[in-house]
Amino acid sequence: MSEAILSVRALRRWFPVRGAFNRRRGWVKALDDVSFDLRQGEILGLVGESGCGKSTLGKTIMGIHQPDAGEIWFEGRQIAGLSPAASRPVRRHLQYAYQDPGASLDPRWKIGRSLHEPLVIHTDLSAADREARVREILKAVGLPQSHLDLYPHEISGGQQRRVGLARILTLHPKVVILDEPTSGLDVSVQATVLALFRELRDAFELTYMFVSHDLAVVRMMCSRVAVMYLGRVVEIGPTDRIFAAPQHHYTRSLLAAIPQIGGPRVTRDFWLKGEPPDPANLPSGCRFRTRCPRAEARCAEVEPVLAPSGDREVACHFPAAPEGPDRQAEMR
Repeated sequence: MSEAILSVRALRRWFPVRGAFNRRRGWVKALDDVSFDLRQGEILGLVGESGCGKSTLGKTIMGIHQPDAGEIWFEGRQIAGLSPAASRPVRRHLQYAYQDPGASLDPRWKIGRSLHEPLVIHTDLSAADREARVREILKAVGLPQSHLDLYPHEISGGQQRRVGLARILTLHPKVVILDEPTSGLDVSVQATVLALFRELRDAFELTYMFVSHDLAVVRMMCSRVAVMYLGRVVEIGPTDRIFAAPQHHYTRSLLAAIPQIGGPRVTRDFWLKGEPPDPANLPSGCRFRTRCPRAEARCAEVEPVLAPSGDREVACHFPAAPEGPDRQAEMR
């Protein structure tokens, strides 16, 4: 097992809820005591409903949001709360790919200028060396050199995604956080982009944190998966084992919602109803208990912590027993 390149410990990010006269009347606990390790060379999937804290986690690791508490260790160095000047040498090795690649590109700049910008900021390369690296990276992501003279609106969404990756790769990062990297793409383009992710990981020795709603893509791409619910990781472990036999009841319902070819829109054992509780007014104890069929009195009194459970970690007082048939076989 490879060692961790990124470690998160008890990470917390709360956003204030303001009322009249800008007075604080509560907190949205977007991240609340989140801990995990990202191992060298792996692809860790991060899944959960909208609003569970996936993107906030990625942006807090990057320093876009400052954590309220906790630690972030990158290659043995504590990076949480660093000043912009102190974080600059670290950030070139820790990069974030935004969900909307077009929005991360200046519409007034040609692609070539956008690709040069990170090198101007983070390196002391000469203009000729920058140009050589930009052309090398553009070729690596499968785009022609003629795209350097185009504007972002003149290329497709899939090509914008490749430009966004090229912009990141010019700095030779070690960890890339991919935020919904296949959203808004046609199925055929998704397959091409996912294949590109694997090729680039091998070519540049990358480590990915893969944030996605698409469970089918996560199952195909990721070696491990972390399931989030209302700001906390509730289950984390090997992807094949979690898909085969989920132990947290929220994870079981998420997987049951995957449509099956030739079957109903969702599987018969899908039971999750309603919306998650208000993140500014969380229930006592386990935050999933209001939607969980297995909830008991203890669930309202004590909040479960992430603890080892066989081949994974689960935050549940009454985790489900492993299923007999392999769930992956059922989904084929």
